[in-house]
Amino acid sequence: QVQLVESGGGLVQAGGSLRLSCAASGRTFSSGAMGWFRQAPGKEREFVAVIRLSSTRYADSVKGRFTISRDNAKNTVHLQMNSVKPEDTAVYYCAARSNAYVGEYEFWGQGTQVTVSS
Repeated sequence: QVQLVESGGGLVQAGGSLRLSCAASGRTFSSGAMGWFRQAPGKEREFVAVIRLSSTRYADSVKGRFTISRDNAKNTVHLQMNSVKPEDTAVYYCAARSNAYVGEYEFWGQGTQVTVSS
């Protein structure tokens, strides 16, 4: 079985930092992709960041502030959130897929709440 478990969410002040982690078990994704999505109340889920092979990609809203990284040996992905804004408040979800570039994300975590206070 495959499972993704997020950790690191919580309450943070605007301008502060937070580091999210997602540990995958049951399958390795070193040749695939692991990413982060978020969903705010009343809004649809949106893409945040992805890391696949040697490349990373970010949503314009977080580029320059967030950094995605992964430890292939531990099958874990991280999201370093710096200079956070109130609009970053959302439930953050970790996702993974076996193919690096093509296809839907196959597996999802349960989500972790991030709340940014002004």
